Amino acid sequence: MSDVRVRFAPSPTGYLHIGGVRTALFNWLYARHFQGTFILRIEDTDQTRSTDESIQAILQGMEWCGMDWDEGPGKPGPHGPYRQTERIEIYREYIDKLLAAGRAYKCYCTPEELDERRKKALAEGRPPKYDRRCLNLDHAPEGRTPVIRFLASEEGKTVVNDLIKGTVTFDNSVMDDLIVMRSDGWPTYNFAVVVDDATMGITHVLRGDDHLNNTPRQIQMYEALGLKLPEFGHLSMILGPDKARLSKRHGATSIMQYKEMGYLPEAMVNYLVRLGWSFGDQEIFSMQEMAEKFSLDSISSAAAVFNPDKLKWINHHWTNAKPPEEIAEILVPMLETAGLIKERPDMAWLSKVVVSQREKSYTLEEMVSLSTYFFLEPETDPKAAEKHLSPEIKPVLERLIGMLEGAEFTHEHLEPIFHKVMEETGLKMGKVAQPVRVALTGGTISPGIYDVLEILGKERSLARLKKALASIG
Repeated sequence: MSDVRVRFAPSPTGYLHIGGVRTALFNWLYARHFQGTFILRIEDTDQTRSTDESIQAILQGMEWCGMDWDEGPGKPGPHGPYRQTERIEIYREYIDKLLAAGRAYKCYCTPEELDERRKKALAEGRPPKYDRRCLNLDHAPEGRTPVIRFLASEEGKTVVNDLIKGTVTFDNSVMDDLIVMRSDGWPTYNFAVVVDDATMGITHVLRGDDHLNNTPRQIQMYEALGLKLPEFGHLSMILGPDKARLSKRHGATSIMQYKEMGYLPEAMVNYLVRLGWSFGDQEIFSMQEMAEKFSLDSISSAAAVFNPDKLKWINHHWTNAKPPEEIAEILVPMLETAGLIKERPDMAWLSKVVVSQREKSYTLEEMVSLSTYFFLEPETDPKAAEKHLSPEIKPVLERLIGMLEGAEFTHEHLEPIFHKVMEETGLKMGKVAQPVRVALTGGTISPGIYDVLEILGKERSLARLKKALASIG
């Protein structure tokens, strides 16, 4: 293992969303490329919003995407615990260090007082920074529990040598004395993340660029505590097709929703890695290939645009690339949910369904929808019946049924029968196959007619053909 140590640190306040998965993926790939360590840390100090259900959703999403972690929940390591709520004593130790060094102080101002001063500062055209009223208090006001504020440096500049965005400079005069510990004793994000990253030996912090403005504040805390700085890299945000920040109005944002919609994990990570990273013109990558070729130098600093059609195209590739037996296994619970099966079907038979439908299916949800007639008696489309199940086709169907009754339902036996009927009637394949297709599937679109007959089998196929024959006026 190399000395590269990276982390993904989600807050368990909801589902694992697309942006979080991409951040996790880039960290995971960086660790795997250098044979380093990938840490999963749960940042759950927001007690009002964090839930155990959300933690399970995060773990489930990570596992579905194939991103294993080396240290974290279920994988204890030397730098744990890996939930912030279990690290409170560590935070208090570092708060004491800041207080002892004169880089933090107690603040007794109430939220109402702070809000009033903020409004006044804005009205006077001043930045709404904390005015340090409590910095040199002689005595503590009675009946008030203080917060702890970090004493920020207001002189000079803080430079972030970003691995993705290049050099970014911040003027320290705009820095505020952030609260680092609330009055209830819980640390705030910017302080906790510094302590966690430092004590866990994180060497590279790769995260979304919505955290870029936090970085100079965190650098000052590292320096105040005498801690070694990690290297920082900030990933551009993901935009929707309308170039607005990706949100629920653009469609699903939870990674597990994509599983429910019939996307494969290989396709999701393949697509997400291409949102901001490239390797020449290559589009299709296995996880192993991604890890081998991944480089921070190939990450774009421009925002990436989420393209649902491109995701479908990649999912279509992986649906065709994976063995049909594997796709069949994934289909079983989806078929149950759709009410198409009540018990596990013959898997060899279901694999044939997969092979017949995967060319036209861009998601497994589409495959389930297209395959309904293989499981249930279809409702015939009236327009299709009117066009293709006409009185003149009746003798053709009668002849075909008679020949099929003595046939084996395999491609090699079915094809000569259809050619024989075509030869006897002078009809082309479409004129013979399309009425059969409507009778078997209820519509005019399906896989090849020999495949449909073989998958449905002799008994069901003949029953549907005879039913259609009886319906002809």
